Amino acid sequence: MASQTTLAGESASTGQQFLTFVLGKEVFAMDIRTVREIIQYGPMTTVPLMPDFVRGVINLRGAVVPVIDLHARFGHPVTQVGKKTCIVIFDSQREGERVELGLLVDAVSEVIDIPAAQIEPPPSFGSGVRRDFIRGMGKLAERFVIILDPDKAFDVDEMARLCEAAQEAEPV
Repeated sequence: MASQTTLAGESASTGQQFLTFVLGKEVFAMDIRTVREIIQYGPMTTVPLMPDFVRGVINLRGAVVPVIDLHARFGHPVTQVGKKTCIVIFDSQREGERVELGLLVDAVSEVIDIPAAQIEPPPSFGSGVRRDFIRGMGKLAERFVIILDPDKAFDVDEMARLCEAAQEAEPV
């Protein structure tokens, strides 16, 4: 256990570790410290009157975990499930409490280190993702990785408001 603490301390001083995953042709990253686990795509229960980005809920060891379709959350058509499609379970915060959410992604790639000096501010144009969802752009050799800001991209309160708006918009 002491070696994990040392590794985390070393990682914090030289950069951070990120889980990378693929959505379409773009590579995204999230701080690995927020990721709980990665699970295989499987059956989920759809919830009526939810916006497209709420794909459904899964039973994760007795807990109800909402699954967010990242393609739809970013304003694109819903994810077409393939062989590598999986769900990244991560921790979010709502009113000071920990909330588990699942993120439906096309494929998980790897865990990478990105030195702090290699992280640029979000671009003002050119991404298919809202600018406030992006924490920065990680430079890796010849390519960039879009580093998401989970507090903004997966803001539980904002998503709840969108769900309520979708329910109100449904004809009775």
